[in-house]
Amino acid sequence: MHKVGFFKSIHVKFVVIYILLILLAMQIIGLYFAQQLEDTLIENFTGSIEDRMNIVEFSVREEMIKERTEDDLTLEQSLRSVLYGFQSEDIDEIRVIDSRYRILASSAVDNQSLVGQRSTEELVTQSVTSETPLDRTKVNAQKNRVWVRTQPIMAEGGEVLGTLYMEADIESVYNQMDDINSILAGGTAIALAITAILGVLVAQTISKPISDMRRQAQAMAKGNFSRKVRVYGDDEIGQLAKSFNNLTNRLQESQQSTESERRKLASVLSNMTDGVLSTDRRGRVILINDPALRLLNVSRETVINRPITSVLKLENEYTFEDLIHLKEAVTLDFSSYDESALLRTSFSVIQKETGFVNGVIAVLHDNTEQEKIDAERREFVANVSHELRTPLTTMRSYLEALADGAWEDPNLAPNFLNVTQTETERMIRLVNDLLKLSKMDASETEINKEMVEFNVFFNRIIDRFEMSKSQNVRFERQLPDEPYFVEVDPDKLTQVIDNIISNALKYSPEGGKVRFTVTVEDGFLLIRIKDQGMGIPKENVERIFDRFYRVDRARSREMGGTGLGLAISKEMINAHGGAIWAESEYGRGTTIFFTLPFELDDGGEWE
Repeated sequence: MHKVGFFKSIHVKFVVIYILLILLAMQIIGLYFAQQLEDTLIENFTGSIEDRMNIVEFSVREEMIKERTEDDLTLEQSLRSVLYGFQSEDIDEIRVIDSRYRILASSAVDNQSLVGQRSTEELVTQSVTSETPLDRTKVNAQKNRVWVRTQPIMAEGGEVLGTLYMEADIESVYNQMDDINSILAGGTAIALAITAILGVLVAQTISKPISDMRRQAQAMAKGNFSRKVRVYGDDEIGQLAKSFNNLTNRLQESQQSTESERRKLASVLSNMTDGVLSTDRRGRVILINDPALRLLNVSRETVINRPITSVLKLENEYTFEDLIHLKEAVTLDFSSYDESALLRTSFSVIQKETGFVNGVIAVLHDNTEQEKIDAERREFVANVSHELRTPLTTMRSYLEALADGAWEDPNLAPNFLNVTQTETERMIRLVNDLLKLSKMDASETEINKEMVEFNVFFNRIIDRFEMSKSQNVRFERQLPDEPYFVEVDPDKLTQVIDNIISNALKYSPEGGKVRFTVTVEDGFLLIRIKDQGMGIPKENVERIFDRFYRVDRARSREMGGTGLGLAISKEMINAHGGAIWAESEYGRGTTIFFTLPFELDDGGEWE
């Protein structure tokens, strides 16, 4: 390490900062003191002048309203006598001016020629007009600041008799302030000099121990741990020196284990793609990264120093020795009630060059989505296979019977052919439904929307079912009188409503009732179709829109369903910007809800 320059050393920086802080504090105090003192001096000066002007105003007013005889002095002589009596060093001149702006008297000997002339001072005009005292500061011909004040002379009835005009020498106040500022500047210079000396002495008590620690750090960088830092006191710097010496001892003790830790860390870093855990040679967790904490849903404090088999919930299946020899990845199930979590875990052994096992590294990869996709794929293939195998098996049996001679029996042959035709049509419906879902998944379904009046559209579908139904089921309608217009594909929406009503009729008991309701909620048209069938268990309601899902598989197959109707309905309603869901109470019927965006008029398109 290179030597620190003089101006970059902490010693000089500390002294400079110390001086700057003192200078800043003294400047703030000096400015505040000077400002307050200046305001006080000016306030005292103007207050003294105002008090004397009040006395002059009273005397002048008495002289102006006094009734004079031939033996008395004239008004100008009386006023001059009054003004001469109030002359002082700080007042340069006092003038008496009547209400017509004529100068009646002046206390200045040099300005007696102005008596009798009209005053041109703007402040005089403003004072007489506003009937209020006015003042301002101006610079005279000698470049000195002069305080000018005018004070109206008011009679008892409120009449303005004139005004007093006064000029006072305020420059003396500012001269006093200059003298005081000079004294403050000298005091500041002396204080800074003393501060600099004290700053140097104080800085040495801090910089010297730090310099010693710097030299010790340079020695440690070269591998020398024998040198110790001198402790000068028991303050924070002294405590730091003690901690530095303790650190030196600890570094010396841990130097021997550095190579082993480096190998362990290199192994962890090489496998750190997802969640990572590392153990010691006894199988206890000594390192875990944040992704592993998140995947396992644990805190670092509850994992460190615990057996890895316990952390990964493998204690019933594997021991730590088994994990050392395990070659294949293990799938861990950390699913909860609300969320699935499947972790693919692979293990890597940390070994020394001699072959001694020093620990194990476990790498966790979130395999939840892949497992879910695989499970759905397997379930889909199984469902399709099952749905196709059932009609094919039936057809095969009947065709074999026909081939064996049943076709010659006039009573059996038509029945066998009818069953074969029914199962064929069932397979065709299944394949068509699969093709529809496939197109919907690929976003290839064309939707030809047009504006329709929903109540008329809905009533036509209900009428068709009501006229063609074979069982004794009553239809109840609760439709609004107001027309509501929806922009939909009539064919596809008809298919959705057909699927829902067909299911309601299939599961409704003899003499039951199906209720149709249309309301407006949250800006959407809400359609309810409620039956009085057997209902659906609460845990199965949310799954009835899944593909091939049946609550009662045997009964559904007897009724000819493919298990895809509600799944197709959900996709079609979503494509129209709506939503579909179900509510059911087991044993008391099911209600299917779906929503559609609507308008209150047809926009000129519907007929």
